[in-house]
Amino acid sequence: MNVGILGGTFDPIHIGHLILAEEARIKLDLREVLFVPAGQPWFKVNRNVTAAFHRVEMVRRGIADNPYFKLCTLEVERPGPSYTVDTLTTLHQQLGGAATLFFILGRDTLAGLPLWKEPHKLLHMCRLVVAPRLGSGDLKHLEASLPGLLDKIVELDMPVIGISSSEIRERVARGLSIRYLVPERVEQYIKEQNLYFGG
Repeated sequence: MNVGILGGTFDPIHIGHLILAEEARIKLDLREVLFVPAGQPWFKVNRNVTAAFHRVEMVRRGIADNPYFKLCTLEVERPGPSYTVDTLTTLHQQLGGAATLFFILGRDTLAGLPLWKEPHKLLHMCRLVVAPRLGSGDLKHLEASLPGLLDKIVELDMPVIGISSSEIRERVARGLSIRYLVPERVEQYIKEQNLYFGG
């Protein structure tokens, strides 16, 4: 049983996340893709992050029309900083030994993997599904920091999607349209809750 995991701050979730998850699901024959909003992202401690309940609700609404996409709230329910290795450990316990985990991330995120908590342990627990990103470099230099890394990577052959959550927040703050950048239900929620309008 192949299960995909797409973690992130999702502040907000956008079309790029959904396209990436669907591409991975189809190409890797994933039974489902779990969307895991970060509780307290350890790498964003110096940035204001929208309250977890808003980000969870935007994910819930954003994935509602895809039966293969599931919301996983492990990280927002756990106190303290969110670490991927802890989440994967819990998912292994919940799903059992029959599940093969595929952790989905962008090439730019992969470059910082050596700085993550227990990256060697993480490599033993999952395959890394890497999406192309603009300006991403060669991955071979990472092998020196994490031997065996390249053997654990599955590179997705898909178009580069140049959408970012920070760009969407900036557009909302400037009063610009985000139609077609986020699912319609997410756009409505942002308006209803007056998110990001303060800049």
